[in-house]
Amino acid sequence: MKKLHHKNFSSSISKIEYALIFLFSIFPIFINFPYRINIFLSWEGAYRLYLGQIPYRDFGLPMGFGYWIIPAAFFKLFGPYLISLVKAQAFINIISALAFRSILKSIRIEPSIRFISILLFLISFSFVNFWPWYNHSVIVFELIGISFLLKYIFNHRKTRRLLQLFLSSFFIFLAFFTKQDAGAFALLIGLALVVCKALYERKVYPIIWFIAFYLVIALCFILPFIPYHIGYWFNYGQFPHYDRLSLYDIFDVFFGKSEWIKFYLLIIFLILIYRFQSDQFLKDQKFIYNSILTLGILVEATVFQVTSYIPEYNNIFFHSFAVSYILSYSGLYTRINLQKWRTLIFTSCLIILWWSSRPWQYTTRILTRYFPAITQIDTNEVSIRTFSRSESNAEWDKPQDPNLSRWKYSQWKVFKNISMPEKTIEGIKRITNLPLVKEDGPRLKVLNMTELTPLAKIIGYVPETGSEIPLWYHKNVAIYEREIKEYENKIQKNYYDIVLFEYIPILNNFYPFEIRNTLKKDYEQVDEFPGPRRNGYSVIEVYLKKTQ
Repeated sequence: MKKLHHKNFSSSISKIEYALIFLFSIFPIFINFPYRINIFLSWEGAYRLYLGQIPYRDFGLPMGFGYWIIPAAFFKLFGPYLISLVKAQAFINIISALAFRSILKSIRIEPSIRFISILLFLISFSFVNFWPWYNHSVIVFELIGISFLLKYIFNHRKTRRLLQLFLSSFFIFLAFFTKQDAGAFALLIGLALVVCKALYERKVYPIIWFIAFYLVIALCFILPFIPYHIGYWFNYGQFPHYDRLSLYDIFDVFFGKSEWIKFYLLIIFLILIYRFQSDQFLKDQKFIYNSILTLGILVEATVFQVTSYIPEYNNIFFHSFAVSYILSYSGLYTRINLQKWRTLIFTSCLIILWWSSRPWQYTTRILTRYFPAITQIDTNEVSIRTFSRSESNAEWDKPQDPNLSRWKYSQWKVFKNISMPEKTIEGIKRITNLPLVKEDGPRLKVLNMTELTPLAKIIGYVPETGSEIPLWYHKNVAIYEREIKEYENKIQKNYYDIVLFEYIPILNNFYPFEIRNTLKKDYEQVDEFPGPRRNGYSVIEVYLKKTQ
């Protein structure tokens, strides 16, 4: 009877998990969004792949193109619109949560702990990711790779084992071909788990097969692009790139902040010390594998928060692994009787309360829009929201429109369900009404150094191609002196029919300032309007060839 109850409990938990994963992931498809900074890059890369352009041959980028594969596929399915990126991210969130669930099942985490961990994963890591971003996608591919690797490790039948190991190597490499820092940790964690497997079996072939698969997959991805100078573009610390890994920064952020990571390490090491006293310490293989995985994830999160710092807290995935580990091995599971529904529900509510800051951000937006009196600030009163005032810089803090409730929706399908400042929409209309755009839109040579990359779809021009063309224009991140000089030469020779440049002075050469200086000398500025940013000053400048 007890086994039957446990089976029914586990089955019910599984159904609820699948329902939560699906609901948490798809609900963004049905709501509207403000235009978000950095989404221009997701759209641009996916659009180029959608057009059939080939990375490194038609455009260069300092990492692999794994991040754009799913968005490009969704462009093919639903069209090259911003809302298609939201749909792509919904799919990414589903597969990431399923991969995390698979990992917990492989290491035999109890159903109630698994449920709490998945709920935490959804509300802390998935819920806030409405748009694709490489610092998120790399973790997703890593989780998929680790899930296949654990299936291989705990599959005691020979059928499909090599296929599972191959798929693990594929997705772990794809993580590296999405972002080098987390991708390298994915490989190191995978290797640690495979070495542990080899030690338990006293056979070396798991290591050999894993490395062989990884190298073959890497060669299949890299060799075709060698003629297109992938060695120049792909950042492994060589010129013109620089080593972005600073040990001082890592230690500074770890010791100066990182309270949650240090707290989890404290608890985990206390658990390890306690269990090490048992003669059965090494015999509990799932505990050993889980310890390797969780400690690896915490170390990765420590480095990742320094090397991939945008957006803030994108290393938040470590919470779910750490909480799962602590609940499983600290004795809390049996002491608080988590296998009972009432305890599980109460604990789930506490998890939601713990991470209430996530949904509260969106609740406040609703309150601001529909109940403005509640959130209105009286500057004559002194409160937590009014006791200080920020000194504004005359150039950097010109009024934009931070109030999202005043943002408008435009007429263009590519921006469907996406709001922008009204002045930004008016500026785009003026561009589309330019005589040369109306007459020769698809044939124009356009240099678009702005966050409004979907203008390519609106105007109809094809983004410029060539092995020297960067995918985006952040100086010393994706564009270097060689490319900057080439753009300056083209501008001086009047190569482009129209140039759009977004001036964001608060950012360090996000679009190279020297190119703007060249435009000021050799082209004629005919218009300017605010960029689609909620905070911080930016202006999009429109340049045409000087009339003779």
